[in-house]
Formats: sequence, structure tokens, C-alpha cells
Amino acid sequence: MPRLVLIDGSSYLYRAFHALPPLTNAAGEPTGALFGVVNMLRTILKQRPDYVAFVADAPGRTFRDDLYAEYKANRQAMPDDLLAQVEPMHAIVGALGFPILRVDGVEADDVIGTLARRAVAEGIDVTISTGDKDFAQLVMPGIELVNTMTNTTLDAAAVFDKFGVRPDQIVDYLALMGDSIDNIPGVEKCGPKTAAKWLAQYGSLDEVIAHAHEVGGKIGENLRKALPQLPLSRQLATIRTDVPLAQGPRDLHLRERDTDALRELYRRYEFNAALKELDAGTEPAARAAPDLPAAELPQRREFGVRGISPPPVPSTDPELIGPGRYELVTTEAQLDGWLAKLATAGLVAFDSETDSLDPLQARIVGVSIAAAPREGAYIPLAHDYPGAPAQLDAAHVLARLKPLLEDATQPKVGQHAKYDINVLSTHGIALRGVAHDTMLESYVLNSTASRHDMDTLAKRHLGYETVPYEQVAGRGAKQIPFSQVDLDTACRYAAEDADVTLRLHRALWAKLEAEPRLRHVYETIEMPLVPVLARMEQRGVLVDTVALKQQSHELARRMHEINERAHAIAGRSFSLDSPKQLQAILFDELKLPALMKTPSGQPSTNEEALEAIADQHELPRLILDYRGLAKLRSTYTEKLADNVNPRTGRVHTSYNQATAATGRLSSVEPNLQNIPIRTEEGRRIRQAFVAPPGWKVVAADYSQIELRIMAHLSGDPGLLAAFHGNQDVHRATAAEVFGLPLEQVDANQRRAAKAINFGLMYGMSAFGLARQLGVGRGEAQDYMARYFSRYPGVRDFMERVREQAHRDGWVETVFGRRLHLDYIHSRNAAQRAGAERAAINAPMQGTAADIIKRAMISVDAWLLEHQDAAHMLMQVHDELVFEVRAEAVDAIVAGVRERMAGAAELAVPLVVDVGVGANWDEAH
Repeated sequence: MPRLVLIDGSSYLYRAFHALPPLTNAAGEPTGALFGVVNMLRTILKQRPDYVAFVADAPGRTFRDDLYAEYKANRQAMPDDLLAQVEPMHAIVGALGFPILRVDGVEADDVIGTLARRAVAEGIDVTISTGDKDFAQLVMPGIELVNTMTNTTLDAAAVFDKFGVRPDQIVDYLALMGDSIDNIPGVEKCGPKTAAKWLAQYGSLDEVIAHAHEVGGKIGENLRKALPQLPLSRQLATIRTDVPLAQGPRDLHLRERDTDALRELYRRYEFNAALKELDAGTEPAARAAPDLPAAELPQRREFGVRGISPPPVPSTDPELIGPGRYELVTTEAQLDGWLAKLATAGLVAFDSETDSLDPLQARIVGVSIAAAPREGAYIPLAHDYPGAPAQLDAAHVLARLKPLLEDATQPKVGQHAKYDINVLSTHGIALRGVAHDTMLESYVLNSTASRHDMDTLAKRHLGYETVPYEQVAGRGAKQIPFSQVDLDTACRYAAEDADVTLRLHRALWAKLEAEPRLRHVYETIEMPLVPVLARMEQRGVLVDTVALKQQSHELARRMHEINERAHAIAGRSFSLDSPKQLQAILFDELKLPALMKTPSGQPSTNEEALEAIADQHELPRLILDYRGLAKLRSTYTEKLADNVNPRTGRVHTSYNQATAATGRLSSVEPNLQNIPIRTEEGRRIRQAFVAPPGWKVVAADYSQIELRIMAHLSGDPGLLAAFHGNQDVHRATAAEVFGLPLEQVDANQRRAAKAINFGLMYGMSAFGLARQLGVGRGEAQDYMARYFSRYPGVRDFMERVREQAHRDGWVETVFGRRLHLDYIHSRNAAQRAGAERAAINAPMQGTAADIIKRAMISVDAWLLEHQDAAHMLMQVHDELVFEVRAEAVDAIVAGVRERMAGAAELAVPLVVDVGVGANWDEAH
């Protein structure tokens, strides 16, 4: 059947305005809402509807204003930035060829309703493109709603799933709830669940009114109080379907677009992707505005929104752009020539190609080098496919490269150079002189950028498309090892790596030089940390695989016991690993409340959902306990043994230095930073991390470091005094908040104060604090008010940080690390509030990350003088773990404590707790 698409223009204009950041063109004209609407329209054009119309509200009064003088009385005037985009929106809509309908005296909703019903009567299917729930009342066979911003469709079944009522009940549903935006009166305190419940019970608004006397409680009183106005509310909420219109559905053909007008408008508002497609004569891309890649966005007014901020302007330096010239080195004479070039180069780019992602088990297949931009070479060493040409001997080439690679006075640049340091370490080469790492340059410049890999950086900063690995080696099950790639293809790919790395450094270094504080972070923290992490990864940590195996058996036994107990409670067998079966047991059979839903609308059984109902029945807690044990077993007790390197007999984690926005390190393969410490099972896993005979495990942990940083940053006299007096800061806070002497503070009051201290540091709201403490919101709000009255410096600091975040789009650590904030300028209140919470926490968490990194650099340099006595093995949050000879423990503990405490000069002392034991748990 033919299809009519009716576009709710007003809805999309407002939604785009609030969903997208405040964008502008170069002239400073606002473009965010316009950009969103235009891309929605381009999506619809791709679908080639038979009939289409863009429906907008006409200015002036409507019949609803005559029905109710207070209709929309509370609605604020359209923001100036949005008002400025209405006229250009209509200009672009018209130039695209869309019929624009605005009818005096009625709203766009009524025009859409009338056209939709007429179209169905004429045998035309209808899609209403909107995000407005009011249109659900029009849904019927032949009419569906589609939200192109979320790519969701509502038919009759979906309406019921979403609202709990049928489409023919939507008007009554809306009348009962009322609408604060349109100022439609409803029943006070009647929300969606109550309205749906009443309509499920009584069937219609008329029947709800007839049975109002049966409804008890305060809500029943509210219903009876609202009875006189409910018929009016229903009338105001009803979309008319009988508006006299000059055009019918079959008159709404898409006209030929005005390409000259579109070109001028696209250029003015800098819609570059649309302009490019227009000039190419291609159809518009079918994309929703929020999902468009950053390159398609116009200039932003503010910075800091991940995923939609414009990329840096690619370099225009002719040395850095365009294809490179690459040489395949297979003869001694070629190798001589390149070694001579490298010897006189100011900076050398080096990269290794291997047969494994595990650097400590990888075999070098070839190496690539570059001494100048757009020039590079690849030296194949171990390509072994049938018919592969002769290559230089690997041992010989590495021996000739070794003096250069180990020369600390010869500066080198890499992309994720730590990997190459570790690879070369297993081939007898200690890579020194790594002066720069392009991954870390990018990370320091903007740690909130989602990726710092070479392919992404090349496109972002050079406008250069690199050869992807999958193009040379295939993907998935058909991917071949690099040693099987033919030499010419391998040369083009690998030499490009070294060349582009050198080019990227030129582009990124210029940006860092323009930001002295960021350059300081890069030069004094991130780059010196690279060899430190490499040494830790190479050393690895000894684990007792026999103990792990025993723990795994015990965890399996406990999981079985929980499984049996759960079956007994439920009265039948079911799988604790099946969300579908859990939904049936918890919500259908036990009738527990489904407080959270999955994206598809099903009751959620995730951890948060189960925690929310764990106090109402024993089964949710059992499921949570089962999952916790299963995770420990699969992640650690079963897998850690598989991670043991057969050559060293140790586990070698890999530290990610460019992942967390705050500067924190993370670890993978295995992840050693998420082993629980507060549970018996987690502590038992730590017991398997052992020292070899004659050695001890030493764990050094910063005490309350983020609270100490808060005291430093806020300068609050109360907090400073507590730390200088070596008081229990949580007890001191409890004494201040509850107005008690220190000695009278009980355990519950200290617990509440601890929650306040850490909660406020993470920007927690009164609601969040109330939930954590299990008290009323009013009581939590009172705690927070008393806290801020006792620690006014903290309140003032938080306000300063919020102001800076909104002004600059970022905040800083004590050492100058910059943390860009997602959505700090978003018009979405929840997103903005989240960014403000992050702004408060980021300087503390980021400074803590900087401090422990500085400590690692200092301790590592000292330990190099005591190589036979101690090794740094692990970094876990605010803790460093060492392996120390038993006879050297006292000296090493004193040296580590001194250097960790001296890693920063704060207004309060840094305190380091140190423990010693035969295993990690004993030492903690």
C-alpha cells in the first residue's frame, strides 16, 4: 500500500534543540536544532515515501485557548537560540521539497490527526514521525508512530507495552495524569502507573469517574476533587481528526528540491556532509542526528561533549599529509643505507610486527622504521608463506639494530611504545631513548576522546586514511598471521605505521607545546611511566595455581548449594543463568515488583534491579550471591592459571595507560584491579598471589588519599585540622555533623559520615545519600546541610569547580592534567548534572592518579639501585605491591614509604600504610 509520512515539525525542533549541544556556525548563528531536524529529514528522504508533509504550528490562538484560558499558560517563551532557527528550518524544509502545512486556529497535532485518519480511509498507510506521546491515541491498523531520533516504532501492541493502556485509552490516560507543560489539569499525584491501573480496572475515564467513590486513600480524595475538570482535560488532550483542510493526503507529493537554495543554506550553516552529497548528486544519508560522526557536525560553541564534538582540524603541513614512499629492505646494502639514515636522524620512529598480541610471547615478524615524514622502510624477518622471497636473517638484523635501539641518546618515537619495549626485551634488546609516544600525546591532550589508536589519530589529526590491518590480513576466522602476508602488502602496511607515527608526533607535539601544563604532565608523568610499567609487566607476579584450583572447586560447591537452595525456594528447577527463566520466577510467579526494565521493555534481572528488590524476598539475594561467585570463578580462579606464562611461570598483566579519562591505570589479561577485597572469597584469591621462597610480598597503600586531596583543594580549615591532627577523618566529620564530642561518635554515625565524605566527593545527591544510608531524603538532606555548614570550604570549592567546568568545559588536577567533561553544556538536565558531578570528582581522582604515577616513577628509580632486593609488581588503585627479599624488607619498606609520601606536596600529609606477608592478602 502507498505510505504517507507526517512529520511533527514542532516536536522535532524542540527535541533536537535539547538533545544536541549548542552548535554554531562560523558566524555565531545557532545551528544545533536545525542540524538535528535537517538530518531527520534526510533520513526520511532515503525512505522515498509516496506522500509526505512537514506539519508545524501556526502562530496565534487555537480552539483550545477558547476552551480553557489557562491552556499552555505555564509554557515559557521559545528560547532566543531556538527562535532564530525556525525561519531557516522552514527554508531548508521547503528547499528539500517537503510540503509545509500550517493551519490557523488548530495545532499541528490536529492537522496530523486529520490527515492520518483520512489517509487510512483512502487506503494509505501512515507513519507519524514524532517523539510526542500524545500521538499514541491515533495508533490503529494502518497508523504507526516512528521516532527517528531513537529509531523506535509504536504500533498498538507497542503502545500497550510502553504505557500499559490501549491506544483508544490514551486520551483518558492523558486526562487523568494532566500535563504540566500544556497546563492541562489532571488528578493530583496521579502518575502513569496509577492512570494505567484505573483504566485497566474500569476501562474508561467515564467509568473511573462513575466509580471514583470506590478509590481509597489520599489518591482517591484527589480523584474526587478533580472530577469537575476531568471532562475538560479529556477534551484538551484529544487530537482532532476533523479539521477542514485545503489539501488531502494524495496532494502531499514531494516536490523537486531547489538545489541552488539548498547549497546556499548548507554552506551558510556549515552542513558539510549534506553539502557534499548534494554536490555529488547522491541521496541523503540515512542517519539520525545524534549518531552522526563528528566530522559531519558544524562548529560547536562549547567543547566537551564526547561523540559529537568536532575533531581537531587536520594538519595542512605539506610534509605531514599525503601518501608516503616506502622501501622493502631485503638486502644488506639497503640495511646499511637505512642504518646510516637513522644514525643522523633527529628522531627515529620504530615499530615491530609480531605474531601475537601478548608482547612477552610474541615473535618478531618484521620491523619498520622512519627517519623523516612520508618516508619509511619495512625489514621483513620471518614471513614464511609458500614462495616467500629471501629475507635478511632476523638475529643479524636485530643485532645490527641493537646499538641504535639501546642508545638512550638517540630519541625515538612510537605508538604504544610499551608494547615494543616488551617485545624487544624477549629478543635480548633493552629499548631506550623513547622520547615520545603518540598514543600518550593524544591521551594527554584529550583523555576523554574515545580512541587513541594510530588509525583514528591519523584520520583525526592528519586527515589521512591508513591501511587497516583487516585489509592486509583478513578478518575473523579467515584472518591470517602477519607472517603469511606477502612482502609488498606487508611493506605498505608496516612502513606506513612508522611513517604515520612520525607524522603524528609532529602534529601532536605542536599542540602540546602550546599547552605548557599539559606538556608538563606528558613529560614528567606519562612518558617516564612507560619504562616503569614495562618493567612491572616483564617481571610479572607469582601465583599459586594449586591454591587457585582448590578455591575454584570450593566456589563451584558453594554455587551448587545456592542453586539447590534457590530451587527449593521457587518450588521447581530453573537456571540461575537464564534471564528469561528468572523473569518468570521473580515477576510472574513470585509477583515481585519489576522496578527496572530492559531496553525491550522486559523486567530487568541485572544486578541493580535485583539489589532493588533484595529486601523483599530471599531469592534475589541468592541470585546475586551466585553471580558473584560465578564471576570470581570464571574471571580469576579458573582463568588466572591459564594466564601463567610458560617461560616465566608468572602472570604478566598489561597496564592500559591511555584508557581512563581521569588518568587512572587499568589492567587486562588478566585484570588485577577488580579482585574484591571486602569479601572472604576475594581475599582468598589474593592469598594465591605469593612470594617465592626467601621473599616477601609488601603492599603499600595511600590512606584516604582523595579526601586528603579534597582538603588540599578546598582549603577548608576543619578538614585540614582533622588531617593535621592525625584524626580519624570520618569520626571527625561525624562529630561535626552530629554536634558530638569525638569520643561519643558511634559506629552508625561514623558510617554515615563516611558515606557523606565519599558521597559528596563523587557529587552524590541527597537522594543517592538517602538510598545508601537507608534513611529518608529529608534526613539525608539535613546531613548534607550540616556538613556544608561545618565545612564551608568544601561547598565553596564545589561551586568554584562547577563554575570553571561551565566556563572552560574542563577541570584540572593539581599537576595540570586536563579532564574534559561530557555534556557540561547539555540542555538535558540529567546529562548536565552528571557532568557537574564528574567535574567535582575529577580533580580529586585525577590528582590521586597523578600522585601514584609520580610515586611509581620515584620508587622505580630508587629500586633500580636495589635490583637484587626488590621489584615492583602491581599497581591497584592507590596501592603498590612489591616482591622483596626477606632480609631487605625493613629498608625497602622505609624507602617506599618515604618516596610515596613525598610524591606530592599537599596542604596535608600523605600517609602510606604498609603491610608485609607471604602473600598479597597477608600484606594488605
